[in-house]
Amino acid sequence: MKVVLRNITLLSLIILFSGHIYGQDQKIGYYESDFVLSKIPEYTGIEQRLKILSDGWKNEIQQLRLEIENLEEDYSAKEILYTEEIKKEKIQEINTKKRQLDNFTAQKFGPDGEYFQKQKELLEPIQRQVFAAVRNVAQRNGMDFVFDRSGDVYMVYARGEWNLNEQVLLELGIEIEQ
Repeated sequence: MKVVLRNITLLSLIILFSGHIYGQDQKIGYYESDFVLSKIPEYTGIEQRLKILSDGWKNEIQQLRLEIENLEEDYSAKEILYTEEIKKEKIQEINTKKRQLDNFTAQKFGPDGEYFQKQKELLEPIQRQVFAAVRNVAQRNGMDFVFDRSGDVYMVYARGEWNLNEQVLLELGIEIEQ
């Protein structure tokens, strides 16, 4: 009985320590997608195209807001002079312009708006390219985990030797100056 108990204890210790040792063998790397993307020439061009597109729409939105503001100021200044029927017409005109503004804003910048559709269309191929490069670098280096430090993932400490930015850029065919 003592022998069986001793063997079970010994086996338990071996399993416990082997799990601990295995945990230490894991390799973790990180990269910063913002940094990597900023080094890709096509990405800069896409950002500029999207900015031009959104700036044009923002100007149209501003014009609609000015029209609404002018209509409201005009209504406030002349409200006393208007009959009830004209008041209703003016309020309806203001509300129609506000709906136009809301619809235009949603159409251009809403969750399914043109801006996000265009952004997805233009950026998705580059993102796929970056993810493939990260995967290749991680597999080549025997990484168990790779994190992106640019977004919501927050690391308090990361040793520089696990930074994969340069290797990802090299995988994409982009050389950076030291």
